Amino acid sequence: MVKFVVDVERAIAAVGGELHSDAKALLLESGSRQEHLWGANYLPGSGPEKSIEFTSLINIRPAQDNPGMEVSDPACVSGSAP
Repeated sequence: MVKFVVDVERAIAAVGGELHSDAKALLLESGSRQEHLWGANYLPGSGPEKSIEFTSLINIRPAQDNPGMEVSDPACVSGSAP
């Protein structure tokens, strides 16, 4: 499994690290804002339908209508959620 974090506003990603928070820290240091960062996992060899899972502790954001580790609504990720 390869962990990665994407800044959906800046269209950049940080890949690797032991924890999603490692990649998140790199992006924050480079000017990203927390509300634009979302974590996921790449699972090589899992086939095209299951190779990416949008699950991470950094995705828990009740204030952005995402109460759990999985991204519950694509609008949250696009930044269009309230």
